[in-house]
Amino acid sequence: MLTTLLLPLSLAAGQPFHSTRDAPVLIGSQRVVITDKLEHPWAIAWLPDGRALITERPGRLRLLAGDTLVEAPVAGVPTVFAMGQGGLLDVAVHPDFAQEPWVYLTYSTGTAEANRTEVGRGKFVDGTLSDWQVLYRVSADKSGAQHFGARMAWKADGTLLVSIGDGGNPPLKLGERFIREHAQELDHGLGMVLRLNADGSIPKDNPHVGKDGVDAAIWSHGHRNIQGLAIDRETGVVFANEHGALGGDELNRIEPGANYGWPKVSWSREYVGAAQVGSGRSDAAYTDPLLVWETAMGPSGLMVYRGSQFKDWQGKVFSGSLVKQDVRVLTLDEAGAVAREETLRFGARVRDVREGPDGAIYVLTDERNGRLFKLTPAAPPPAG
Repeated sequence: MLTTLLLPLSLAAGQPFHSTRDAPVLIGSQRVVITDKLEHPWAIAWLPDGRALITERPGRLRLLAGDTLVEAPVAGVPTVFAMGQGGLLDVAVHPDFAQEPWVYLTYSTGTAEANRTEVGRGKFVDGTLSDWQVLYRVSADKSGAQHFGARMAWKADGTLLVSIGDGGNPPLKLGERFIREHAQELDHGLGMVLRLNADGSIPKDNPHVGKDGVDAAIWSHGHRNIQGLAIDRETGVVFANEHGALGGDELNRIEPGANYGWPKVSWSREYVGAAQVGSGRSDAAYTDPLLVWETAMGPSGLMVYRGSQFKDWQGKVFSGSLVKQDVRVLTLDEAGAVAREETLRFGARVRDVREGPDGAIYVLTDERNGRLFKLTPAAPPPAG
């Protein structure tokens, strides 16, 4: 029988929740496939009129009208570097779209020898993107096709959070050092969460504004490769999940100016030789995770459910899993610590999980014939 790992509150307040086994299945939902004609979809976001935009990593932005996937891709998308983990990644819609019809994208550009993550936006009018603007570009080019990030989430104050990966695994270097070491530097955005104004300018209250030699867009640092970023719209708490190396995936609560330790401390092991990454698992100088998946689960899209359809799921944190091919559902206690972990199984790499404007839950699978699932409450059993 599968059991749930629970920590006493005294431990949960000061130590991360540890997931070391398969989680029990969460019941109470039913699902339908809206479409199975997406090529490696990465993210979904809704327009105010109910239509949805879906990114495909090879470089296409697709429009979903009701349950119909429009055949022709959206025009005006910038050319991307689609290789390995790179390509067209996240999509977000301006929170005041009626007055500011901007659609935001994260993506990789360049070549296998010199590439970087970019954040840009274009006006979405009559099904086309125009007036394209690059809002942020990682200033250091790298080689390879790993660890670009790059999730986005809107804060209630109208600023945009963006995650940027650390650039890749050893032996990949930037200058004379392994590229991942730059997650502890503050000069060019690798291994960071950024905070931008909607027009790409830097908010004056960012934690590093005015410091010499520092990228003022940085909101937090010491990250490996954040693949899920979500804000609880009732509490304002920012959550992020990120990949470890060999195990040690994390869920973190993101605070401005905080350092999350990568690669100085971690729960990860090296891919070659399985040695501990960093000097240990925790240090007072760094912010500890809320949850550690010691066995790799490959976290992906992230959300906090506040919709109208699943009344018993209010405030639960949903994290996609590429490796376990499911969605992990986390219950938080009153102190904000993880107290319970359950699962919704899909049998395919889950790339994104989002709450739709109708209160349903939508899940994208990362496949050549990628699917979009819609989850609604299970029908009650027949009377008698």
